[in-house]
Amino acid sequence: MAPIESADLVVVGAGFFGLTIAERAANTLGLRVAVVERRNHIGGNAWSEIDPDSGVEVHRYGSHLFHCSSDEVWAYLNKFTTFTDYRHFVYTAHKGQIYAMPINLGTICSYFGRSFTPGEAVALIERQIAESRIGNPDNLEEKAISLIGRPLYEAFIQGYTKKQWQTDPRELPPEIITRLPVRFNFNARYFSDKYEGLPTDGYGQLFVTMARSANIDVALGVDYFSIRHRIPAGTPIVYTGAVDRFFDYRFGALGWRTLDFERQVLNIPDYQGCAVLNYPDDDVAFTRIHEFRHLHPERKYGDKTIIFREYSRFAGREDEPYYPINTASDRQRYDLYRAAADGESNVLFGGRLGTYRYLDMHQAIGAALSAWKNNIEPYFKSAAPLKRSSN
Repeated sequence: MAPIESADLVVVGAGFFGLTIAERAANTLGLRVAVVERRNHIGGNAWSEIDPDSGVEVHRYGSHLFHCSSDEVWAYLNKFTTFTDYRHFVYTAHKGQIYAMPINLGTICSYFGRSFTPGEAVALIERQIAESRIGNPDNLEEKAISLIGRPLYEAFIQGYTKKQWQTDPRELPPEIITRLPVRFNFNARYFSDKYEGLPTDGYGQLFVTMARSANIDVALGVDYFSIRHRIPAGTPIVYTGAVDRFFDYRFGALGWRTLDFERQVLNIPDYQGCAVLNYPDDDVAFTRIHEFRHLHPERKYGDKTIIFREYSRFAGREDEPYYPINTASDRQRYDLYRAAADGESNVLFGGRLGTYRYLDMHQAIGAALSAWKNNIEPYFKSAAPLKRSSN
């Protein structure tokens, strides 16, 4: 890892945020960039690879579906890959029946066992919302009920959320549920963004292409905290690891959730007929099943399929922190970490873990492009101060 001593920029973490910064620095300004990645691969949670037993390309950390409405982000990624025309559909298994998700007119008709016009469905849900007597939603449960009423919430959201977040929905912030659209028509597409698709040759190849520069040196399987003493004083650092870990948990550990995956290869060509099937019922331990062959229907896979059952739980310090739980106490604690981050003169904190925010892939890329344009590039081109926090 000799290049870290002579690097113009050190990037900690090789996910979308970190690699976007590294790519811009190397290819637009010719900077020497040292990327330090604790895992044995680049790409963070979006990494994909060919499973040797089934021949199917799997997303090692669960299905990652690319979608965005940003022309800037879409144009940027298309420098490194083309995209398929994949459109994502999700289904949920509740009490022995299969329903389309997100909740739409088809879901409502199926659940209540009768045909509704859009107007009738709106009237039904509005009555159920009114019965709840919720004014200004203060948490996830209240927000969900204010959107879809109590019956649909209890069937499809309540149990799934408890399993996914390992937290009572009444203790989670309301904005989490706004990511799930609700429609009063038969549109069952999960996303409604301007752009949607999957990298034609997979996320793994996309990341390899992004990092393909003679000016980028990637060190895999290296913990930043074991080598940071080798970084010369004053060298700018983009840190995308867990912000509480950076400060050695001085204000206590932030709440994160982690995921466990149970892998199974089956000697059949199709297990569930779709890429993702949710399981919201309390008597099922896992939250969903991924079947990756359905992510690339244009490919010719063999007669085997592979599935991942996904389990969610609280993350300990030795676990991989996936997503912030973001309770009120977590937010108070993060404010202390953010203030400490603002005191770091040569470190910019970014990405999900570095800023304690849930970020979709396109949001991580957009945040990185913004940080590059507004913070890092001016630092190198005109000696502007390096802003110390990206949010």
